[in-house]
Amino acid sequence: MAEKIPTTMMAIEITRPGGPLVLKPGKRAVPEPNPGELLIQVRSAGVNRPDVLQRQGHYPPPAGASDIPGLEIAGDIIAIGEGVTRFRIGERITALVAGGGYAPYCTVHETNALPIPAGYGYIEAAAIPETYFTVWHNVFERGALQSGEAFLVHGGSSGIGTTAIQLASAFGAYVIATAGSDDKCEACLKLGADRAINYRTEDFVAAVKEATGGKGVNLILDMVGGDYIERNYEAAALDGRIVQIAFLNGAKATTDVSKLMVKRLTHTGSTLRNRPVEFKAGIARELELKVWPLLVERRVAPVIDMVYPLHEAWRAHERMEDGHHIGKIVLDVS
Repeated sequence: MAEKIPTTMMAIEITRPGGPLVLKPGKRAVPEPNPGELLIQVRSAGVNRPDVLQRQGHYPPPAGASDIPGLEIAGDIIAIGEGVTRFRIGERITALVAGGGYAPYCTVHETNALPIPAGYGYIEAAAIPETYFTVWHNVFERGALQSGEAFLVHGGSSGIGTTAIQLASAFGAYVIATAGSDDKCEACLKLGADRAINYRTEDFVAAVKEATGGKGVNLILDMVGGDYIERNYEAAALDGRIVQIAFLNGAKATTDVSKLMVKRLTHTGSTLRNRPVEFKAGIARELELKVWPLLVERRVAPVIDMVYPLHEAWRAHERMEDGHHIGKIVLDVS
C-alpha cells in the first residue's frame, strides 16, 4: 500500500533578506502536481549561488515559482499530474526546478526531470541539474564550443567550473581554468584542465597567452564580471566568444570596447531560472542524449564538496560564501 502523502511539511524559508541565519524551518503546504507535473519526495537538494543571492534579496523567484530556495533536486516520484506520459510513480529522478528544492516535497514539470543515471545515489544526482543545464546551454549551445578550441573558465573549482572543465575536456577542447589557490588549481588539473591559473599569484591574461602561443582562447565562460570583462577581451582570440553567467565582482565595468571591434569578439550572456519550461526541456533532451552516457561511464561526474542536513541549510550557505569549497554543496533531505 502506498504511503499517504502528508498535507504539510517543514521546509526551509527565507525569513527576511540577510545572512545565512535567516534560513529557518517553516511549515508549508505540500504542493500538488499540476497537469504535466510530478510530485517528488525529495531525498537531496543542491545548493547554488543563486540560492545565496535570493536569500540576500537580490534574486527573486520568477512569477509562479515557489519562494522556497533550491533549484535542483533528486528523489522519488510519489504522485503525477494529469497528462504525464513519461514517468511513473516510484521512479527515481533528478530535476531542475525554478524554486522549492529546500523541502521534503517539490513539484516539477516532467520535461525538466531526468532519470537518475545508473550507479548514482541521490546526493550525486542532486548535484547534477543546475550546473549541467547551465554549462550545456552556455558553453555548448550559446558559446558553440568545438573540439580543438581553447576554452577558459573562471572559477574552475566551483560547481559550474568543475562541470565545465569535465565536459569541455570530454568533448575535445583545450581547457584552461582560473582558481584562487594552489589546491584548487590542482583539483582543476585532476578534473581534466590542461592549465590551471592561480589568479592570486598569476596574471591570467599573460598565462592564457603563454598557454595558447599568443593566440588567446576561443571561448570564455565568466561568472566574475567587474574588471575581468576588459581582461577577458585581452585574453580572447580573434573571433572569440565570451559568455557571461554571473557578476561576482559586480555588473558594472569601465571597458575599452574597441577590442570587441578589432578582435571581432562576441560577448553574450544568459540566465536560466526564468526561462520557460519548454526551453529547459530542450536542454534536458540534449543532456540525456549527449551527456547522460558520459555520466554513466563516469567520464564526467559531479564533484561533491560537503553534505549538510536540510535543517542546517544555513551552514551550507556559510560554506558557499566562505569560498573554500571545491565542487558542489548538497543538502540531505531524507
